[in-house]
Amino acid sequence: MGLFDRFRRGSAPRMRRPARDAARTGSTRVRASDKADEEYLHEFVVNRRGVEGFVEPRTAVSDVTLLLVAHDGEWTRRRVPSVDWAHRFCNSHQVPSYDAAVVGIPQRMRDYIRRQKLKGG
Repeated sequence: MGLFDRFRRGSAPRMRRPARDAARTGSTRVRASDKADEEYLHEFVVNRRGVEGFVEPRTAVSDVTLLLVAHDGEWTRRRVPSVDWAHRFCNSHQVPSYDAAVVGIPQRMRDYIRRQKLKGG
């Protein structure tokens, strides 16, 4: 195949454009946060020490989430109603909270994930 062969008309099969309805079927609906999420976050904070909160903004594929990371890197992530709610939750439990989009996630969490993979769990 020559360098310009792919640009010639008719030399390669054309890709068809998807039908309008077909393009819409790929959308998903994100589950909203609920009371079970709040209770789980509360249990995580109460049963671990050195917990910090990282508020993750809404994206195209997920709602606002609160990432809680303990002193040893153990972590959990749950959906929350809003960014303000997440910061209020952390403040009421005396947990420092940060915007994850600004500060990122802590290295101890990445280390914890690596240790879990090495253990096979």
